Amino acid sequence: MWTREDNSPGGHAFPQQLLQDCKDGKLKAQRQVYDALSPKMMALCLRYMGNREDAEDVLQEGFITLFTKLDSYQGAGSFEGWARRIFVNTALMHLRRTDALGLSDDITEAHGLFTEEATPVQKMGYRELMQMVAALPPDARTVFNMYVIEGYSHKEIAKELGCTEATSRSKLQRARIRLQEMINETK
Repeated sequence: MWTREDNSPGGHAFPQQLLQDCKDGKLKAQRQVYDALSPKMMALCLRYMGNREDAEDVLQEGFITLFTKLDSYQGAGSFEGWARRIFVNTALMHLRRTDALGLSDDITEAHGLFTEEATPVQKMGYRELMQMVAALPPDARTVFNMYVIEGYSHKEIAKELGCTEATSRSKLQRARIRLQEMINETK
């Protein structure tokens, strides 16, 4: 049985034959890809959705999309990176369907949210920080994940979410302020 670790340093490449077998609809190959990707993609889904039930739904939808769109993967770049983009987009579509993003507010509504001096971020455990991120409102959590964790620019976030760059910045600032409040509450 193939495992990611068997393939390359760091285990990031997927054998072309395995991907071709997936394209050909071979269930064993699809299961191997699922087993290799599901832990990381579940973590991604949890970050965006904030709860396990919705994250599991998005994970399932993401794998369905991945396997149905596998022909569009041309082999350029990392397969895992390509898959990650599918799962981010699936999570965003889910959030849009449930209108959880509420991106219609404007920067003018964010008056008073910006501070000149940032409070120093304390060192925290990853799990504790991720629990705090999961507790953010869906719109702030989504922008925070896209900007801080996935590395999207505000321009890219605005395009993906159908909002302005100013709204993206506002949502990120709200997320940061709320996270800082939660950190201060744990002192």
